[in-house]
Amino acid sequence: MAADNSFDVVSKVEVQEVKNALDQATKEVNARFDLKNSKSTMSLEGNDAIQLASQDEYTLKAVTDILQQKLVKRGVSLKNLEYEKIEPASNSSVRQKIKLKQGIAGDAAKKITAAVKDSKLKAQASIQGDTVRVTSKDRDVLQQIISLLKGKDFGVELQFTNYRSN
Repeated sequence: MAADNSFDVVSKVEVQEVKNALDQATKEVNARFDLKNSKSTMSLEGNDAIQLASQDEYTLKAVTDILQQKLVKRGVSLKNLEYEKIEPASNSSVRQKIKLKQGIAGDAAKKITAAVKDSKLKAQASIQGDTVRVTSKDRDVLQQIISLLKGKDFGVELQFTNYRSN
């Protein structure tokens, strides 16, 4: 009898790549003539948020654009960023927090399992914390599921890990 094959669907942000992108973006902001004296700062708070601060909303937008470019170059998906509203700070400056989404939220996990069930392929999907495990007896079915999930938008960047064939 054939044993089950499985893989996990996860959504993780590589924090080291975020740090590298922040360093590169900070260097560019400090080097650019139009942003040189803007008192713009970028910092990582813990491993789950980025804090941006600048003199005004226009400059903050420019700093955000630079950061996004650096994140994309480092392979960090912008889908895993959640922007909070811009807040006023001291000395008429502004700040904004950007949360890093780690793991697959409950509603996205339910959509993924529903997509697997709706595909009519012989595979089962189960939610396990912030990951979704997909199992099937046939490896080709798992490949089809990966292709199906890559073609849909669940609001977060998906990675496929922990492939097991028994």
